[in-house]
Amino acid sequence: MNDHDFGETFVEGEKLGVPALLDALTDVIERARSMPMSSSVLVNRNEALDLLDELREALPAQLTRADEVLSDASVVFEDAQAQAEDIIAAARERAQELISQQQIVAEARVRAQDLITQAEEAAVKLTAEADDYCDRRLAEFEIDLGKLLTQVQAGRSKLAQRLDEAPIA
Repeated sequence: MNDHDFGETFVEGEKLGVPALLDALTDVIERARSMPMSSSVLVNRNEALDLLDELREALPAQLTRADEVLSDASVVFEDAQAQAEDIIAAARERAQELISQQQIVAEARVRAQDLITQAEEAAVKLTAEADDYCDRRLAEFEIDLGKLLTQVQAGRSKLAQRLDEAPIA
């Protein structure tokens, strides 16, 4: 770097970035001596050209870095978008599972209610059949007991006749 009045364009061993170089160039132009009766100024050609050379050197590095940042941002964005799509797909799948489970539960409830209704109907039918069976059996027992009562009464009547006819000793 050549001798400059604008100060060092290096800071602690590192070159200044584009904004600092533009500030230095602005400073050179602002400090330039005005031409009398004119808006023109006298600018130190070497100083201005050195700053422009440094800008030319810095710009490709800055542009490369900006491209890298944009590329990194693009990759990060694509990753985030892919993750978002994965999350959305997983959420849709889970929602579908929950809907399916809800449908299964609803169907199971309907089926359970059907089974309960069928069981209650079967219980009513079995109870009626059992009552009918018991009534028939009791009727048969009543008939048999009636016959037995008649036989017992006939047997006692015969015994009573024998006792009346028999001599008392």
